[in-house]
Amino acid sequence: MSGSQGQESALVESWARLLGEYERHLVGERDLAPHTVTAYLGDVGGLLEHAQRSGITEAAGLDLRLLRSWLAKQQSMGLGRTTLARRATAARVFTAWLERTGRTATDVGSALGSPKPHRTLPAVLRVEEARELVRATAERADDGTPTGLRDAALIELLYATGMRVGELVGLDVDDLDRDRNVVRVLGKGRKERTVPFGIPAARAVDAWLVRGRPALTRPGSGPALFLGARGGRIDQRAVRTLVHRRLEDVPGAPDLGPHGLRHSAATHLLEGGADLRSVQELLGHASLATTQRYTHVTTDRLRRAYRQAHPRA
Repeated sequence: MSGSQGQESALVESWARLLGEYERHLVGERDLAPHTVTAYLGDVGGLLEHAQRSGITEAAGLDLRLLRSWLAKQQSMGLGRTTLARRATAARVFTAWLERTGRTATDVGSALGSPKPHRTLPAVLRVEEARELVRATAERADDGTPTGLRDAALIELLYATGMRVGELVGLDVDDLDRDRNVVRVLGKGRKERTVPFGIPAARAVDAWLVRGRPALTRPGSGPALFLGARGGRIDQRAVRTLVHRRLEDVPGAPDLGPHGLRHSAATHLLEGGADLRSVQELLGHASLATTQRYTHVTTDRLRRAYRQAHPRA
């Protein structure tokens, strides 16, 4: 089923057709992930419904005043700053496409402002807690079971690389380069990057490949690096459950998912002296501003430590 069909049912033919063309652009030309396409179509579909209620049924009728009234309407409904900022971005991307493809004479959304979202990071592990997490997971792997070895390799690689859980489950065996201890990662927008990992992660992955993975491999397993209990590629839900459960073994640790390990890895890299550009490349951030969020975490920690330890704080 097309991702825009739900919106099309409420739109006049001209808008439904335009939304369908935009969907084909997002999927075929920009190669966006399905959930990203769905989000864009939902936001743009809402904009077109607002235009339709205002008596506008053609792209040429869109203007900055209409876009602003659309955002103002949603703000009056109590939507948060983050949602409003996302929808403003979706509108700007859409109007830029309209102008670039000759559907409108100008990009009417180029001057559309939006509230800056409140960006908050989840709690992160302290370095000692991260060490305890991988140690506790490795202890469970000492029983030699395939799933125990897999879990140890998963946790080590997640924390060592800071990769997203979707990137982790998408890894194939050939994505690993054990001679250089790096892994090829396919990130957002299908952008490829190479991420290094350390000796502990390398040992855990080797143990999984030699003593764990062969026991779970089935005819349909394919090249997937990490397998589930039935031999198929492990899914994101299973990894999230694993991280939550293993953190229960760490006294005082916050309840984090895989993304919390990503945040922890980034924070620990910066606290250890890594420069922002290197961390940006490792994490696959498109913008340095995204990486800079982690400097607030490290500054906050430094401020707390100062208040606790300095006699003149």
